Order: sequence, then C-alpha cells, then structure tokens
Amino acid sequence: MPSARFKQLADDAKTRVKEVSPVEAVKQHVAGAVLIDVREDADFQKKHADGAMHLSKGVIEWKIEETVPDVSTPVILYCGGGSRSALAADNLQKMGYKNVASMAGGFKAWQEAGLPTS
Repeated sequence: MPSARFKQLADDAKTRVKEVSPVEAVKQHVAGAVLIDVREDADFQKKHADGAMHLSKGVIEWKIEETVPDVSTPVILYCGGGSRSALAADNLQKMGYKNVASMAGGFKAWQEAGLPTS
C-alpha cells in the first residue's frame, strides 16, 4: 500500500498529466504511440502488455531520448496501478515531450480489461 505522501505526490502529477484507459492505450498504440512499461525489470519479465517496451521508472528520464528521440511522438506509460506512470509522464513533459499520457489503472486495469499480454 503506497504511503500517504506518495499518493499525494502522484495525485499532484495527475493534475498535469493526461490519463487514458487501457482500451484507449491499445487504440493509440495501434495508431503508432509508443507504449512503455515503467515497472521494475522482474515485473516486466514476468508479464507485460503486448507490444510494450521497458524503461523502468528509475531510468526513463535518462534513456528516453535515445529510445524516443522525437518529443512529438505519442508516448503512453503504464505501471502497476497508474501512479508511478503519472510521475514519469509528468517528468517527460518537463523534459519537453508534448504528447505523453499515463494509463489509468496501470497493468492491473489492462489485465482486468482482458487485453493481450506477453
């Protein structure tokens, strides 16, 4: 269970970040958006959304420019429940990325929607 301070931090980031549903994330990914899993390596290796690439929250700001060099490219981030991805999306926006979203509900919501996993 996240701490109250973490929840406050994530809720604050969500005021500045666009959130999309898992179904909308799939539609945008099919249309060319980059889908990025920001969970830890072990979580990604265990199971992840089909077509997602992995850049954990700990390295995404460091590696995003080599992975997605064009700041206008649509990017959708997800984590386990939607909080860490909101924090990461907020940082990417601060770095100049113009079309970033966080997937509401994270990977849990993706699975609950019955969407494909690898």
